Amino acid sequence: MDRQAHQQLEQCIDELKEGTLTEERLHQAFGMAPASAPRQDLLYLQAVTVGVDSQVLGMRVLIDGDFDDGPDEPEDWPYKSVLEAIRDGWRVISFPNLALLMDESKTYGLGHEFILEKWR
Repeated sequence: MDRQAHQQLEQCIDELKEGTLTEERLHQAFGMAPASAPRQDLLYLQAVTVGVDSQVLGMRVLIDGDFDDGPDEPEDWPYKSVLEAIRDGWRVISFPNLALLMDESKTYGLGHEFILEKWR
């Protein structure tokens, strides 16, 4: 179970204990609310190498249409590798473009960029 689903479950348990849990809230918590259309969140991770287990150098996330660069300090970033993000439910939709690595005399940016998505 990913972190977000776990948080939703814990909130529903708290509401159940308080006697405030409703059927509508359960539908909302588990993405079954009929009024909500699926939305795509994006996670951009720059890594040291093209391996999914390599260290993350930079990140940016698009959640609910808003960009966020995450915490300022790398030790506070939610993921230390692309693999950690995958284990948290993110799906890789774009791997680093290896053609950009062919000419070592040119710099094309920070690290090797992975783009990941989540639908909710």
